[in-house]
Amino acid sequence: MPDLTTFSEVALLLVMAAAIGLVGTLARQPLIVSFIAVGLIAGPSALDVVHSDAQIDLLSELGIAVLLFLVGIKLDLKLIRSLGMVSVMTGLGQVICTAFFGYLIGLGLGLGHVTSLYVAVALAFSSTIIVVKMLSDRREIDALHGQIALGILIVQDLAVIFAMIALSASGIGTDAHGGSEGRSVVSVLFWGLVLVAAMVLFARHVANPLTERLARVPELLVVFAIALATVSAAVTDVAGLGKEVGGLLAGVALASTGYRETISARLAPLRDFLLLFFFVALGGALDLTLLGGQIVAALVLSVFVLIGKPLIILGMTGAMGYRKRSGFLAGLTVAQISEFSLIFVAMGLSLGHVTEDVLGLVTMVAVVTIAASTYMITYSHQLYTVFEPLLGIFERGRTPKEPLDADAAKASSYKVIIFGLGRFGTAIGLRLHKRGIRVLGVDFNPQAVRRWRGLGLEADFGDAGDPEFVSELPFRGVEWMVSTVPIHPTGLSHEDTRRTLIQLARSAGFSGRMAAASHSAGDTEVLFGAGVDLVLEPFQDAADRAVELLRGATAEQRTEFPQIAAEGREPGDHAYLVDAKG
Repeated sequence: MPDLTTFSEVALLLVMAAAIGLVGTLARQPLIVSFIAVGLIAGPSALDVVHSDAQIDLLSELGIAVLLFLVGIKLDLKLIRSLGMVSVMTGLGQVICTAFFGYLIGLGLGLGHVTSLYVAVALAFSSTIIVVKMLSDRREIDALHGQIALGILIVQDLAVIFAMIALSASGIGTDAHGGSEGRSVVSVLFWGLVLVAAMVLFARHVANPLTERLARVPELLVVFAIALATVSAAVTDVAGLGKEVGGLLAGVALASTGYRETISARLAPLRDFLLLFFFVALGGALDLTLLGGQIVAALVLSVFVLIGKPLIILGMTGAMGYRKRSGFLAGLTVAQISEFSLIFVAMGLSLGHVTEDVLGLVTMVAVVTIAASTYMITYSHQLYTVFEPLLGIFERGRTPKEPLDADAAKASSYKVIIFGLGRFGTAIGLRLHKRGIRVLGVDFNPQAVRRWRGLGLEADFGDAGDPEFVSELPFRGVEWMVSTVPIHPTGLSHEDTRRTLIQLARSAGFSGRMAAASHSAGDTEVLFGAGVDLVLEPFQDAADRAVELLRGATAEQRTEFPQIAAEGREPGDHAYLVDAKG
């Protein structure tokens, strides 16, 4: 094959990623598995089509910085507090037990003490990306076992931070070849404390007003987030703590802002794109001819991850009084190792602590466990039915307490979600709030969100057309979703945004009823065709109400949502109610 330009190489990689990703999707595999396959196929052990190592490495490092930034910005300590000790104890217990037994298994396989320690730590982490995606697709992220799993993942993410800081500190004073870099431990720790203090001050005094100002131009908010992640990574790298720590700190600095969900949703596609190059670089560093001798070790470690980690979770949740079903389902979700496991071992390789064959071993375990756990999560309920008779020991003969019923808690939350917090949406929200109905407002205008919160209402900043944002909304228990998106001054309607919102909400598991505002008869017909149950026509409804008042209508005739019989009326005369469910 003739030499390709860098642009041609990237184009070829994207084509391969799309093709192999499609095959992986048909096999119900996450993109991580497909991306690793792309790296192996494009690497020197197969097609050997990638030679722009410097450019690929740069994109790879940007991908890691963005990935860790999103981990930091998603650290929700409120979830740990809401679940109490089950998240902390189970998360820490799983990390410690998995690392301990993994270390012993590594020694048993003859890996050596340092190598066994790296492998053990790598086995302790589970993939947040895969678990959240799988739970969201199965509508189980709000279930009790889903909440327990998320709490465990948050504890693991915190463990990742400390592990990477410790690993960076262990490499102080030496380069990848064991030479001196001229940095002292005291110097690096000093600058580390300075950076942490700076991030704390930034989060407390600067982050909220700055992001609110930037949110007026959403594209600028995204650019700022990427700039913060990369600058922080560059600074910590110069200070000797490594780029990974900087990305995490930058994310944590924005985790308390009201725009973290929007930033996370907007950066998720960029993260997936850049991570492709990390796995390509990873595949390019692996020599498949050297992996044959690692197959037995990889299978042993994979079996431990697939069976041992769920048993550890099951035992701990059972000891804390949770039912065997919740422990079993939560355990299956973490039965894989993480993309962070590969990053962690790659850091060890760059520091000269481990060799390339160790990175290859952990990569093989990642491929096997991620691929297998995907099916385990997909068929988790069927697996529970099969193994349920054997799991009684994990309830220890006591009456399980399950102190938190996450399903019930979520079901009693919001009853109405309103998109569009202008005058009409605000009027609806205030009236529902006065009647004791809990309402969540959503708008892409930070001023509108701030105004709602000033009225004592709950609001989120987000884009109704963003699939990531909509999929994470608390739809469980919501009875109505209302769109009051206005018409542009140019006369162009947001019809497509409303229809997109309807499709995204249904795909995210929303099973309630939908209402939308219309300003014309044609718009009304379009909304009905899109599946809207109730069309609100502000001017026509206000006119109907005014006529009632002028005619001296009685109080009994004045209702919150007047349902006027449709017989004999033309479209546009009133608010139509269509009961799609009969």
